[in-house]
Amino acid sequence: MSMLTPEQITATQKANFAPLFGLTNKAFEGFEKLVQLNLSVVKSTLAEIQDNAQKALSVKDPQELLALQASLTPPLGEKVLSYGRRVYEIATSTQAEFTKVAEARYEAQSRRVQTLVDDLAKSAPTGSEAAFAVIQSAITAANTAYETVHKATQQAVETAGSSFDAAATAASQAARQAAEQTSRAARK
Repeated sequence: MSMLTPEQITATQKANFAPLFGLTNKAFEGFEKLVQLNLSVVKSTLAEIQDNAQKALSVKDPQELLALQASLTPPLGEKVLSYGRRVYEIATSTQAEFTKVAEARYEAQSRRVQTLVDDLAKSAPTGSEAAFAVIQSAITAANTAYETVHKATQQAVETAGSSFDAAATAASQAARQAAEQTSRAARK
């Protein structure tokens, strides 16, 4: 025998549609931002290729060509790092929206379960207090586990961001050093 009426089921389904479509829209917004970013990168890259080709065609000796190549390396590295940062920002902002909705849904569901257990406990026969204590304990344990996983996930995201920044800084410095060495070698 079902405890839910058809009206309750319909109301629940309607309530679930709004978050579903909201998340779908957020996913498409993130995808749209990535497409716009990629289009922008392709346009600027084509313009730079054309400019660099013109410069390369005007080179008169091998040393000048080496110097030109050395001057192009650091900006290219910076652009790649900037692109990576922007992709990371888009991904994390989209993920943050999903997390916000998931947290709200979890909290609402948790409140509903707690209300259901409380209502059942009120109408339960005498002597069933131990069973409801076990249920309460399980609910508390589930909430604690959720909080632990949530905190670990946040720390992992923060660590990934810090690692990306550190790797980007190291790569940028290495690109600059390589360009400087190539430039010095070209002048000799």
